[in-house]
Amino acid sequence: MGVRIVTDSASDLPQDVCDQYGIEVVPLTIRFGDKEYVDRKELSTDAFWRELERSSVLPETAAPSVGAFEETFRTLAESADGIVCINLSAQFSATMQSAQVAAKALDGLCPVSIVDSKSASMGIGNLALHAARRAADGADLDTIVGEVEARRDRQRVLAALDTLEYLRKGGRIGGARALLGSMLSVKPIISIVDGEVGEAGKARTRSKALRSIADRVPASGLAQVAILHSGAPDVDEFVTMLGDRVTDTELVVGYIGPVIGVHTGPRVLGIAWIEGD
Repeated sequence: MGVRIVTDSASDLPQDVCDQYGIEVVPLTIRFGDKEYVDRKELSTDAFWRELERSSVLPETAAPSVGAFEETFRTLAESADGIVCINLSAQFSATMQSAQVAAKALDGLCPVSIVDSKSASMGIGNLALHAARRAADGADLDTIVGEVEARRDRQRVLAALDTLEYLRKGGRIGGARALLGSMLSVKPIISIVDGEVGEAGKARTRSKALRSIADRVPASGLAQVAILHSGAPDVDEFVTMLGDRVTDTELVVGYIGPVIGVHTGPRVLGIAWIEGD
């Protein structure tokens, strides 16, 4: 028995981590024109980036159906004391709404708590991973939800983009809109704050953008750290910039998949960290 953890494929958690901790991932779908793929099942991350490179149209994403969440919840309910489902920010997607409707459909079969990560990519992944570890320790549903919500409020996500064009075309640019006018000459830095994309700065070169991000990471007291990237060639260089900040903290690396990649484009490199209590 015990508590089981569910997330969606926007979390970008490595599959081996999901397998290790028994985290169930409900996939979103990706559409390239008239071709539709189920994330992770019908379209791998590598295949997505190849398809994006040669596609003449910007792909679209769609939230999982209520039925997809309900099927997962009902399967887990057979052997769980409770389910915690941590999802992509409700500001970005209808995924949260699908999960909430599915939870109600269980009609008391098993307690299900739906948590808005107010984040994306490894910002979700960090929270789901902590929840899964606490579930493995035997923590109950209310304890896990409380800790996840507390960590959510102490988390920051920063990323350097090659361009804001994908965010602009996908309609997810949010508070980073002010950066658009100078995008030909600078590298944008974005943040995710309260579930929305925000402006976090700009730099003349990519290296300076990464340096700026690294300098904002606290020197100590980190509870969790995750790197997120979409085929960035300078991940190791960025980790070196972080230096002693991450020496004593486990570093999980998430490869940005189709759901987030549609809106950020290639070569994104960033970090999600949670400060300690």
